[in-house]
Amino acid sequence: MTGAGNGLGRSHALALAARGAKVVVNDLGGTVDGSGGALTAAETVVKEIIAAGGEAIANGANVTKADEVEAMVKQAMDTWGRIDILVNNAGILRDKSFSKMPLSDFQLVVDVHLMGAATCTKAVWDIMKAQEYGRIVMTSSSSGLYGNFGQSNYGAAKMGVVGLMNVLHLEGAKYNIKVNALAPAAATRMTDNLGIDEEELALMKVEAVSAGLLYLVSEEAESRLVLCAGAGGYAATRIYETEGIYLPPEQQNPESIAANIESILDPAGQHLSVQGADQSIKFVKKAKAALSETA
Repeated sequence: MTGAGNGLGRSHALALAARGAKVVVNDLGGTVDGSGGALTAAETVVKEIIAAGGEAIANGANVTKADEVEAMVKQAMDTWGRIDILVNNAGILRDKSFSKMPLSDFQLVVDVHLMGAATCTKAVWDIMKAQEYGRIVMTSSSSGLYGNFGQSNYGAAKMGVVGLMNVLHLEGAKYNIKVNALAPAAATRMTDNLGIDEEELALMKVEAVSAGLLYLVSEEAESRLVLCAGAGGYAATRIYETEGIYLPPEQQNPESIAANIESILDPAGQHLSVQGADQSIKFVKKAKAALSETA
């Protein structure tokens, strides 16, 4: 469990431990913007778990550094002999409008959220393949799924982990590795400056989100699901593609697209694709059908 020293990560770690999981509590111990670092937060969570009768160890690996992540994975394997669950929860914020954001802030946020998730997943992937079992959860966000002003870096990273989830779902299926994403809404350090009133914050308990996390890492969980959770509400975000239209070669121009945009946007018949090739197959079938009608 990365980013497990505070907020959602802490709640996830405690919930997993309460259900009998042996937990590596990973946290760099920095501030919300990623500066600083200390193992204290992770150690505090470990003490809570042990006091409640569970098993846990603390680790301060930086998720953007492959050697530190590999050492963390080795620590888990040396201690318990297998890794069944990975929760990629580590994250930072460096919010600014895109025009004011230095590229270094964009890079750092993408490195922590997206590359951090990829680095940690890579470190456990072959272990899960060999044992033919694994449950991996990415942490996405409505900022990536729908957008949020001032969070181009965070939003790009949070949508990026959904793309990573989609591919790993396909590659892990025959090894019984299920890969999902959680899009949380909870009162944490990351929501302190969003202007949410106290009454609403009281509803946004981290434990409600952790219930969703527990489902996503369970044996019976779905795979390739973006589960949204907050204030006791649970929903799924899915990317649908409209049925669309076919235009013959002489009409394949921007003017014809503009003239037919309502039909292109029509949600009737929209579908959920299971892999990227589905789009190409659909368009080729439409083209072949149109050509056969004119032959």
